[in-house]
Amino acid sequence: MSSLPIRTTLQGNSQPLGSFAWTLSSVTRKIVVALTGIILLSFLFGHLLGNLTVYMGPGWTNSYGKHLRDFWPFLWMVRIVLLVAGFFHVYFAAVLWRRAAKATIKNVFRTHIQTKFFNRTVRLSGVSVFIFVLFHLCHFTWGLVQPAYAHLKTPEGERDIFSMVAHGFRNPFIAWLYVIGLFLLTLHLSHGVGSLFQTLGISNRKFQPIFCAAGHFVAWTLFAGYISIPLSILFFGLGGDCIR
Repeated sequence: MSSLPIRTTLQGNSQPLGSFAWTLSSVTRKIVVALTGIILLSFLFGHLLGNLTVYMGPGWTNSYGKHLRDFWPFLWMVRIVLLVAGFFHVYFAAVLWRRAAKATIKNVFRTHIQTKFFNRTVRLSGVSVFIFVLFHLCHFTWGLVQPAYAHLKTPEGERDIFSMVAHGFRNPFIAWLYVIGLFLLTLHLSHGVGSLFQTLGISNRKFQPIFCAAGHFVAWTLFAGYISIPLSILFFGLGGDCIR
């Protein structure tokens, strides 16, 4: 009697289970999305602390930027980590969405509708955040948006980041575009931060509401911190007497 090869499938996947089975596991994909999300979330907090130096004046902001440029190996290491984490976060999230779209097993009607609503919110806000990040890079990192302010220099010959930010957010269109982009980021984080604890097995049904509330708190705290900068410049003239 001849033996037949055993083909193991994961959640309806017809591909054989081989040495790269981790790429086929929905659980592992979700864990990768959660871990890369933690990396990106940590950067958001660090980036916010750096941005808040605008409230301390041009000396602090420009000195912060100079220190980052002086430690360029560390800066590029962070950029590479963020690039890799961002790629895998987007890639595995897209794979999970595509798999869910093809699923044939339906949940109870009400639960299905709620799940679809949150999933759509996360997907749409995720795409919007990706576009917003590209715009942010074009604006302040690559100097493609408002190029007249991208190469301002301090009396010491260093890049005048403070003046660049102040000039940028004095434009109402730019300022409100950032507020909208940050709002979409907050929608993404509000659901994502709370759900990552469940994905990593830290949360359970009893503590899930607490983690969800914590996720909302973290997301909206970041939102308040980030939008305070463009709104303070736009409405209260923050730094208006210091820009070049």
